[in-house]
Amino acid sequence: MSILQAFEHGQQHSNIAHFAAMARLAAVDGKINEKERHLLHKMAEKLDIGEENRVKVLKDPSKYPIEPMNSRQERLERLHDLFRIIFADNQIDPDEVALIRKYAVGLGCNARKADQVIRDSIDIFGGNISLDDYMLLMNRD
Repeated sequence: MSILQAFEHGQQHSNIAHFAAMARLAAVDGKINEKERHLLHKMAEKLDIGEENRVKVLKDPSKYPIEPMNSRQERLERLHDLFRIIFADNQIDPDEVALIRKYAVGLGCNARKADQVIRDSIDIFGGNISLDDYMLLMNRD
């Protein structure tokens, strides 16, 4: 296996784990609604996850562990995707907050930073925001 193939395999594995995290958040209330399902489909396409893997993940997303991200940029991109799933129904409940905190820490944020990012993201996601705007707001100190 070439270095490029190994990188691509690792990236695909990371994308599947990220998709599983989104699926778990979408199903935290026991069901995936139509808006969440539509967004999951779009995210699977963005992450280049084929139908076979999509079906496996949706069947049991808890089988896929969180994979930490090396850079703040990558963590924020992943968290942005997760918040898009949470706010697909325009609300966030305590179970979703608890799960997104676990994901933020699992992605590599320390606990204090995870809490800050979550508070800021909840404030931001009260409306619709692009990834670029999210990155700009989250990168301010």
